[in-house]
Amino acid sequence: MILLELNPRLVESKDWATIVFVLALALVVIAKTSFENRFNDFVRLLISDKYLKIYRDSSHLMSGFTILLFIVNLISLTFFLQLVLDHFDYGSKLDWTLFVRIFTLLMVFILSKFLLEKIIATIFGIEELIESFNLQKVNFRTYIGLLLLPVSIILYYSSYSTNSLILTIIAIVLIINVLGYFISLRIYQNLLISKLFYFILYLCTLEIAPYYFIYYLIKKN
Repeated sequence: MILLELNPRLVESKDWATIVFVLALALVVIAKTSFENRFNDFVRLLISDKYLKIYRDSSHLMSGFTILLFIVNLISLTFFLQLVLDHFDYGSKLDWTLFVRIFTLLMVFILSKFLLEKIIATIFGIEELIESFNLQKVNFRTYIGLLLLPVSIILYYSSYSTNSLILTIIAIVLIINVLGYFISLRIYQNLLISKLFYFILYLCTLEIAPYYFIYYLIKKN
């Protein structure tokens, strides 16, 4: 007599990811329809400085347009990080709990860093400079998030991903990020000169140290 042992087959669903992707695309559509001219200028950020010149005032940092694309940036960056973890066998792209953990970690890190930056800027007396500088960083990082969204969708629903492709995407993201820093420094160079010492302290404290600490933790573990 042959005994058969039946084990339940667990199938991880992609439905949750589809819902989140649709939500992100819906936010992009809302941003485009509600702020059409601004959105059109924003998508040409890498080839034209029109957007940076028009929306350089720090009051735009908390505008509806910036908040909408900030959420899109969080979603697309979270998915991309999860895809990278999946590619190198440190996690699964189908694990919705992993998505929630990464999303929460990113949101807490970014918001905590933003709050700390405001405190440090107030102490150093460079609020205007840091708020304007932060606006430019947010512009380029939300732009990266907008670019990563379709890339993440394609990678998520396809099985084609190689080390070269993943590393190339990461390199492009880093290049755009560094480019954003240089452009921001050029735009505010006159203001930077008068506050150079405090700005260097700010860079070392909040722009270099946190990422070095994260790198150290990742390398250690």
